[in-house]
Amino acid sequence: MNEAPILIDDVVEYHIKEGIAVVTMARAQYNNAQNGQMTYALDKAFKLACDDDEVKAIVLCGAGKHFSAGHDIGSPGRDIDQSFDRASLWYDHTNKPGGEFLYAREQEAYLGMCRRWRDMPKPTIAMVHGACVAGGLMLAWVCDLIVCSEDSFFQDPVVRMGIPGVEYFAHVFEMNPRMAKEFLFLGERMTAQRAYELGMVNRVVAKADLEAETFKMAGKIATMPRLGLQLTKQVVNTVEDIMGKRTSMDMAFGFHHFAHTHNQLISGDKLSGFDAKAMAQANKQQETESAKGR
Repeated sequence: MNEAPILIDDVVEYHIKEGIAVVTMARAQYNNAQNGQMTYALDKAFKLACDDDEVKAIVLCGAGKHFSAGHDIGSPGRDIDQSFDRASLWYDHTNKPGGEFLYAREQEAYLGMCRRWRDMPKPTIAMVHGACVAGGLMLAWVCDLIVCSEDSFFQDPVVRMGIPGVEYFAHVFEMNPRMAKEFLFLGERMTAQRAYELGMVNRVVAKADLEAETFKMAGKIATMPRLGLQLTKQVVNTVEDIMGKRTSMDMAFGFHHFAHTHNQLISGDKLSGFDAKAMAQANKQQETESAKGR
Protein backbone atom coordinates (compact mmCIF):
# COMPACT_ATOMS: atom_id res chain seq x y z
CA MET A 1 0.00 0.00 0.00
CA ASN A 2 1.35 3.42 -0.98
CA GLU A 3 0.59 6.59 0.95
CA ALA A 4 0.66 10.23 -0.11
CA PRO A 5 3.82 12.04 1.04
CA ILE A 6 3.67 14.15 4.17
CA LEU A 7 6.03 17.02 4.97
CA ILE A 8 7.44 17.01 8.49
CA ASP A 9 8.39 20.43 9.87
CA ASP A 10 8.88 21.70 6.30
CA VAL A 11 12.25 19.94 5.93
CA VAL A 12 11.69 16.16 5.70
CA GLU A 13 9.32 14.35 3.37
CA TYR A 14 7.91 10.98 4.42
CA HIS A 15 5.92 8.46 2.43
CA ILE A 16 5.34 4.72 2.10
CA LYS A 17 6.11 2.93 -1.16
CA GLU A 18 5.16 -0.75 -1.28
CA GLY A 19 6.01 -1.36 2.37
CA ILE A 20 9.17 0.76 2.25
CA ALA A 21 9.32 4.00 4.25
CA VAL A 22 11.02 6.70 2.22
CA VAL A 23 12.56 9.48 4.30
CA THR A 24 13.75 12.40 2.17
CA MET A 25 15.78 15.32 3.43
CA ALA A 26 14.12 18.33 1.82
CA ARG A 27 16.46 21.29 2.34
CA ALA A 28 17.60 21.08 -1.26
CA GLN A 29 18.24 24.83 -1.49
CA TYR A 30 20.98 24.34 1.13
CA ASN A 31 22.16 20.96 -0.18
CA ASN A 32 20.41 19.27 2.76
CA ALA A 33 22.70 20.82 5.35
CA GLN A 34 21.52 19.57 8.73
CA ASN A 35 20.14 22.15 11.10
CA GLY A 36 18.34 21.24 14.32
CA GLN A 37 14.96 21.46 12.61
CA MET A 38 15.91 18.81 10.07
CA THR A 39 17.62 16.58 12.64
CA TYR A 40 14.51 16.39 14.80
CA ALA A 41 12.26 16.04 11.76
CA LEU A 42 14.33 13.03 10.66
CA ASP A 43 13.85 11.53 14.10
CA LYS A 44 10.07 12.00 13.82
CA ALA A 45 10.08 10.33 10.40
CA PHE A 46 12.13 7.37 11.61
CA LYS A 47 9.79 6.94 14.56
CA LEU A 48 6.80 6.86 12.21
CA ALA A 49 8.51 4.13 10.22
CA CYS A 50 9.47 2.08 13.27
CA ASP A 51 5.96 2.32 14.73
CA ASP A 52 4.26 1.20 11.51
CA ASP A 53 3.95 -2.59 11.26
CA GLU A 54 3.38 -2.28 7.51
CA VAL A 55 6.86 -0.81 7.02
CA LYS A 56 9.45 -3.51 6.37
CA ALA A 57 12.48 -1.35 5.55
CA ILE A 58 13.51 2.32 5.46
CA VAL A 59 15.27 4.28 2.71
CA LEU A 60 16.99 7.58 3.54
CA CYS A 61 17.70 9.97 0.67
CA GLY A 62 18.17 13.63 -0.14
CA ALA A 63 16.23 15.94 -2.46
CA GLY A 64 18.05 18.08 -5.01
CA LYS A 65 21.63 17.75 -6.23
CA HIS A 66 23.20 16.24 -3.12
CA PHE A 67 22.55 13.72 -0.36
CA SER A 68 23.87 16.06 2.33
CA ALA A 69 26.53 18.76 2.55
CA GLY A 70 26.91 18.15 6.29
CA HIS A 71 26.08 20.17 9.37
CA ASP A 72 24.49 23.57 8.82
CA ILE A 73 27.22 26.08 9.66
CA GLY A 74 25.99 28.99 7.58
CA SER A 75 22.49 28.88 6.08
CA PRO A 76 19.74 31.36 7.08
CA GLY A 77 18.07 28.42 8.82
CA ARG A 78 20.96 27.72 11.16
CA ASP A 79 19.30 27.25 14.55
CA ILE A 80 22.08 26.30 16.96
CA ASP A 81 20.62 28.64 19.61
CA GLN A 82 17.13 27.13 19.43
CA SER A 83 15.58 24.63 21.83
CA PHE A 84 13.79 21.50 20.59
CA ASP A 85 11.80 18.74 22.27
CA ARG A 86 14.69 16.43 23.01
CA ALA A 87 14.74 12.74 22.11
CA SER A 88 16.99 11.74 25.00
CA LEU A 89 17.34 12.75 28.65
CA TRP A 90 20.08 15.26 27.89
CA TYR A 91 19.20 18.71 29.21
CA ASP A 92 18.71 21.79 27.04
CA HIS A 93 21.92 23.42 25.79
CA THR A 94 20.76 26.93 24.97
CA ASN A 95 21.32 28.49 28.42
CA LYS A 96 24.56 26.68 29.24
CA PRO A 97 27.93 28.47 29.49
CA GLY A 98 31.25 27.82 27.78
CA GLY A 99 31.95 24.42 26.29
CA GLU A 100 28.87 22.94 27.96
CA PHE A 101 26.66 24.67 25.37
CA LEU A 102 28.03 22.73 22.41
CA TYR A 103 28.81 19.55 24.35
CA ALA A 104 25.20 19.15 25.50
CA ARG A 105 23.79 20.00 22.08
CA GLU A 106 25.99 17.57 20.18
CA GLN A 107 25.53 14.76 22.71
CA GLU A 108 21.83 14.94 21.89
CA ALA A 109 21.58 16.07 18.28
CA TYR A 110 24.64 14.42 16.76
CA LEU A 111 26.19 11.53 18.70
CA GLY A 112 23.04 10.56 20.59
CA MET A 113 20.66 10.89 17.65
CA CYS A 114 22.94 8.93 15.32
CA ARG A 115 23.24 6.10 17.83
CA ARG A 116 19.47 6.11 18.21
CA TRP A 117 19.04 5.78 14.45
CA ARG A 118 21.72 3.11 14.10
CA ASP A 119 19.71 0.98 16.54
CA MET A 120 16.40 1.28 14.71
CA PRO A 121 14.89 -2.23 14.67
CA LYS A 122 14.23 -2.17 10.93
CA PRO A 123 16.73 -2.40 8.05
CA THR A 124 17.83 0.97 6.68
CA ILE A 125 19.39 1.88 3.34
CA ALA A 126 21.07 5.18 2.53
CA MET A 127 20.50 6.14 -1.11
CA VAL A 128 23.38 8.52 -1.77
CA HIS A 129 23.93 10.83 -4.72
CA GLY A 130 26.17 13.86 -5.12
CA ALA A 131 27.90 15.09 -1.98
CA CYS A 132 28.02 13.14 1.27
CA VAL A 133 30.22 15.41 3.34
CA ALA A 134 31.11 15.53 7.06
CA GLY A 135 27.76 15.38 8.88
CA GLY A 136 26.32 13.70 5.78
CA LEU A 137 28.64 10.78 6.44
CA MET A 138 27.00 10.31 9.82
CA LEU A 139 23.58 10.00 8.22
CA ALA A 140 24.80 7.44 5.69
CA TRP A 141 26.93 5.51 8.17
CA VAL A 142 24.07 4.91 10.63
CA CYS A 143 22.23 3.04 7.87
CA ASP A 144 22.72 -0.69 7.49
CA LEU A 145 23.42 -0.50 3.76
CA ILE A 146 24.60 2.24 1.41
CA VAL A 147 23.77 2.34 -2.29
CA CYS A 148 25.29 5.25 -4.19
CA SER A 149 25.40 6.66 -7.69
CA GLU A 150 28.59 6.88 -9.70
CA ASP A 151 28.68 10.66 -9.31
CA SER A 152 28.61 10.59 -5.51
CA PHE A 153 31.57 11.43 -3.34
CA PHE A 154 32.44 11.22 0.36
CA GLN A 155 34.52 13.66 2.38
CA ASP A 156 35.32 14.66 5.95
CA PRO A 157 37.34 17.91 5.70
CA VAL A 158 36.99 19.05 9.32
CA VAL A 159 40.64 18.43 10.23
CA ARG A 160 41.09 21.78 8.46
CA MET A 161 39.20 23.22 11.44
CA GLY A 162 41.56 21.46 13.84
CA ILE A 163 38.84 18.90 14.66
CA PRO A 164 39.47 15.11 14.52
CA GLY A 165 36.52 14.10 12.35
CA VAL A 166 32.77 14.38 12.75
CA GLU A 167 31.03 13.60 16.04
CA TYR A 168 29.79 10.12 15.09
CA PHE A 169 33.35 8.85 14.63
CA ALA A 170 32.92 5.63 12.66
CA HIS A 171 35.79 6.18 10.24
CA VAL A 172 37.97 3.31 11.46
CA PHE A 173 35.01 0.92 11.21
CA GLU A 174 33.89 2.15 7.78
CA MET A 175 37.39 1.71 6.30
CA ASN A 176 40.67 0.36 7.58
CA PRO A 177 42.73 2.54 9.95
CA ARG A 178 45.37 3.56 7.40
CA MET A 179 42.74 4.67 4.90
CA ALA A 180 40.85 6.47 7.67
CA LYS A 181 44.00 8.47 8.37
CA GLU A 182 44.38 9.36 4.69
CA PHE A 183 40.69 10.29 4.46
CA LEU A 184 41.04 12.63 7.46
CA PHE A 185 44.59 13.94 7.04
CA LEU A 186 44.06 14.99 3.41
CA GLY A 187 40.37 15.84 3.64
CA GLU A 188 39.99 15.00 -0.04
CA ARG A 189 36.93 13.71 -1.80
CA MET A 190 36.63 9.94 -2.01
CA THR A 191 34.93 8.66 -5.14
CA ALA A 192 32.05 6.22 -5.04
CA GLN A 193 34.23 3.54 -6.62
CA ARG A 194 36.98 4.01 -4.02
CA ALA A 195 34.39 3.85 -1.24
CA TYR A 196 33.15 0.57 -2.71
CA GLU A 197 36.67 -0.85 -2.89
CA LEU A 198 37.16 -0.04 0.79
CA GLY A 199 33.87 -1.68 1.76
CA MET A 200 32.21 1.55 2.86
CA VAL A 201 29.32 1.23 0.40
CA ASN A 202 27.44 -1.85 -0.82
CA ARG A 203 26.64 -0.93 -4.41
CA VAL A 204 27.67 1.73 -6.95
CA VAL A 205 25.18 2.19 -9.77
CA ALA A 206 24.51 4.56 -12.64
CA LYS A 207 22.78 7.74 -11.49
CA ALA A 208 19.74 6.94 -13.63
CA ASP A 209 19.42 3.53 -11.93
CA LEU A 210 19.95 4.63 -8.34
CA GLU A 211 16.34 4.70 -7.20
CA ALA A 212 15.36 1.49 -9.00
CA GLU A 213 18.35 -0.45 -7.67
CA THR A 214 17.87 0.82 -4.13
CA PHE A 215 14.20 -0.12 -4.04
CA LYS A 216 14.93 -3.47 -5.64
CA MET A 217 17.27 -4.22 -2.74
CA ALA A 218 14.80 -2.86 -0.18
CA GLY A 219 12.03 -4.97 -1.71
CA LYS A 220 14.05 -8.17 -1.33
CA ILE A 221 14.85 -7.31 2.29
CA ALA A 222 11.17 -6.65 2.93
CA THR A 223 10.34 -10.30 2.17
CA MET A 224 12.41 -11.52 5.12
CA PRO A 225 10.89 -12.17 8.57
CA ARG A 226 10.75 -8.98 10.62
CA LEU A 227 12.16 -10.52 13.79
CA GLY A 228 14.89 -12.30 11.87
CA LEU A 229 16.01 -9.01 10.34
CA GLN A 230 15.92 -7.23 13.69
CA LEU A 231 17.89 -9.93 15.48
CA THR A 232 20.47 -10.09 12.69
CA LYS A 233 20.92 -6.32 12.78
CA GLN A 234 21.24 -6.41 16.56
CA VAL A 235 23.86 -9.15 16.39
CA VAL A 236 26.05 -7.33 13.86
CA ASN A 237 25.76 -4.01 15.69
CA THR A 238 26.62 -5.68 18.99
CA VAL A 239 29.69 -7.33 17.45
CA GLU A 240 30.86 -3.90 16.28
CA ASP A 241 30.38 -2.55 19.79
CA ILE A 242 32.31 -5.47 21.29
CA MET A 243 35.09 -4.55 18.86
CA GLY A 244 35.08 -1.08 20.41
CA LYS A 245 32.89 1.04 18.17
CA ARG A 246 30.84 2.67 20.91
CA THR A 247 33.73 3.30 23.31
CA SER A 248 35.86 4.61 20.44
CA MET A 249 33.15 7.13 19.65
CA ASP A 250 32.98 8.26 23.27
CA MET A 251 36.73 8.83 23.26
CA ALA A 252 36.70 10.64 19.90
CA PHE A 253 33.76 12.81 20.99
CA GLY A 254 35.80 14.04 23.95
CA PHE A 255 38.73 14.98 21.70
CA HIS A 256 36.29 16.60 19.28
CA HIS A 257 35.07 18.93 22.00
CA PHE A 258 38.54 19.63 23.30
CA ALA A 259 39.27 20.86 19.75
CA HIS A 260 36.18 23.09 19.76
CA THR A 261 37.23 24.62 23.08
CA HIS A 262 40.82 25.07 21.94
CA ASN A 263 39.61 26.86 18.79
CA GLN A 264 37.40 29.13 20.89
CA LEU A 265 40.30 30.06 23.17
CA ILE A 266 42.76 30.64 20.34
CA SER A 267 40.62 32.28 17.66
CA GLY A 268 37.37 33.17 19.39
CA ASP A 269 35.49 30.76 17.13
CA LYS A 270 34.79 27.08 17.80
CA LEU A 271 35.19 26.27 14.09
CA SER A 272 38.50 28.10 13.82
CA GLY A 273 36.96 30.76 11.60
CA PHE A 274 35.68 28.38 8.92
CA ASP A 275 32.10 29.23 8.06
CA ALA A 276 30.22 27.50 5.24
CA LYS A 277 31.60 29.85 2.58
CA ALA A 278 35.19 29.51 3.78
CA MET A 279 34.94 25.72 3.86
CA ALA A 280 33.47 25.63 0.34
CA GLN A 281 36.26 27.88 -0.96
CA ALA A 282 38.93 25.75 0.73
CA ASN A 283 37.44 22.58 -0.73
CA LYS A 284 37.30 24.12 -4.21
CA GLN A 285 40.92 25.23 -3.99
CA GLN A 286 42.00 21.80 -2.78
CA GLU A 287 40.17 20.05 -5.62
CA THR A 288 41.75 22.42 -8.16
CA GLU A 289 45.21 21.72 -6.78
CA SER A 290 44.57 17.96 -6.73
CA ALA A 291 43.41 18.05 -10.36
CA LYS A 292 46.59 19.87 -11.39
CA GLY A 293 48.69 17.24 -9.65
CA ARG A 294 47.11 14.33 -11.54
